[in-house]
Amino acid sequence: MNYQLHPSAIVDPGAEIGSGSRIWHFVHVCSGARIGEDCSLGQNVFVGNCVVIGNNVKIQNNVSVYDNVTLEDDVFCGPSMVFTNVYNPRSAVSRKDEYRDTLVKQGATLGANCTIVCGVTIGEYAFVAAGAVVNRDVKPYALVAGVPAKQIGWISQQGERVPLGLAGEGTYTCPHTAQRYKLVAGYLECTGA
Repeated sequence: MNYQLHPSAIVDPGAEIGSGSRIWHFVHVCSGARIGEDCSLGQNVFVGNCVVIGNNVKIQNNVSVYDNVTLEDDVFCGPSMVFTNVYNPRSAVSRKDEYRDTLVKQGATLGANCTIVCGVTIGEYAFVAAGAVVNRDVKPYALVAGVPAKQIGWISQQGERVPLGLAGEGTYTCPHTAQRYKLVAGYLECTGA
């Protein structure tokens, strides 16, 4: 075993866990899960069978990553944030064949206590504010907040506000990293350093 596993954690046979990952108190990883290298799964995390987690992903305490969720590299899941996988659940109606895929792209942050309604894509380096409810796709580098979540700005790979409008065009250079950002037609992209 080339990862750290707390004695109270359960990893079902067949689960794949990359080297350097840390699995803390009372975590349960199901048999079909695939977890990358250097990840951290905090206390009381659940990872379902049909879940793919990239490298260097941080999942804070009390998060359940249900089937059909994919987290790309460098994703941050804040404490007690919520994923769903059925859009219209009923206890008396089995809908396991109706799971909707959720994709969280590289570098995105999901703030504490936010909810991600299934079937959406969170773009690269997007930032979902604490307590937000996301029920539609989020653009790369977008900062979203509220219930339902709405875009309120842009955010850099460093996690700092980008002082550009939501629409139109413009450029910005991050003072921390010298990375350049370009806004065109309502989408922000990093054009390098």
